[in-house]
Amino acid sequence: MSVAADLSELLGVAVRATTDLGASHSWTLHHAMLTDGRDVFAKVAAGRARILSAEAEGLRWLGVGAPGLVPEVLAVDDRMLVLPWLPEAPATAVAAERFGRELAALHAHAPGSFGAPWSGWIADLPLDNTTSNGPWSHWYAERRLAPYLPRAAAHLGPDGTRMLERVIENIDTLAGPQETPSRIHGDLWSGNIRWTTDRAILIDPAAHGGHRETDLAMLALFGAPHLDRIHAAYRETHPLADGWRTRIPLHQLHPLLVHVVLFGAGYRDRTIAAATAILAI
Repeated sequence: MSVAADLSELLGVAVRATTDLGASHSWTLHHAMLTDGRDVFAKVAAGRARILSAEAEGLRWLGVGAPGLVPEVLAVDDRMLVLPWLPEAPATAVAAERFGRELAALHAHAPGSFGAPWSGWIADLPLDNTTSNGPWSHWYAERRLAPYLPRAAAHLGPDGTRMLERVIENIDTLAGPQETPSRIHGDLWSGNIRWTTDRAILIDPAAHGGHRETDLAMLALFGAPHLDRIHAAYRETHPLADGWRTRIPLHQLHPLLVHVVLFGAGYRDRTIAAATAILAI
């Protein structure tokens, strides 16, 4: 069946037109106009039902903590995930400040544990979301760093691998003050923020109960627009523990390791630089 036919069957509404938006990892992306007047976005990943299910679960779970900060899940099955179409607009300082406050509110809506009650994914890689009551440092080392180090080791080299091992060994000291779990997006790089006319809406989460500094570190990893405004509004709403800026490299180690696994040695230097910075604290 075609994307239009699958979408029509899933939603129970005829499709007037579809536009292919390209591919990412193992899925294709589509914009569809429905005969009931709605525009929708469809992520098609035939045979990757677990990825689609995890994304839908994450969006719904985040929506409990911050309604409006994530799109509504219109439908999901083993073929596709369907969301409302979100027309984009330039990011403004006003929208960034609103986003900072809403992200702080999301993080304040605490889950009961670190991890999540579903199997996680980031791109095509599985995430171990096994739940734990803490401390976060142990959960992060065991669930977000150690699983990817063996696959990244060939690109990091012996010295780089040993440096990451030192981070894991000293994680309790490096992680800063203990915090209770926060409801976090988990993959909050700038490409997963959809800026509309008056606000930011978050897409494609790796949602779980985690450390709130993780989302802030991800925003800085590849550069979010108006980042200073986001941070300022966030901290006014939900102040951060002392030293949070110095811990940014620690929280960036997981996504950097993921990039080494997915894309190879091009991310080696940045990963080792992050480990160097955090070990120097």
